[in-house]
Amino acid sequence: MLILIALAAGPGRFSAVARMIPDISKRMLTQTFRDLERDGLIARTVFPTKPPSVEYRLTPLGSALLDPLAHLVGWAEQNHAAIQEARRRFEAGSVPDGKPDAFAPRSSADVSAD
Repeated sequence: MLILIALAAGPGRFSAVARMIPDISKRMLTQTFRDLERDGLIARTVFPTKPPSVEYRLTPLGSALLDPLAHLVGWAEQNHAAIQEARRRFEAGSVPDGKPDAFAPRSSADVSAD
């Protein structure tokens, strides 16, 4: 998602996208570029320079994903507090109404009873 958002403004080179997503390793960025290209969401253009330069851009399919992606990001922003609270309850192993929490961590005895 972050790579698609980074390319939304226009084509970009590897290093430019890497600067926009500082916590991604070069290896992970390379693999993700390959996966997005394989899925038809981005296109890769190699320019015959020395050394060769590579540019990535969204395909029409990738561009079509930006609007639904914006809705997902908006939903996540609106529900961030609720998600944090759910995580806190999960970690505590309880829910406010006192009923067993379906998402609470389970013991090995609970799993073997299934």
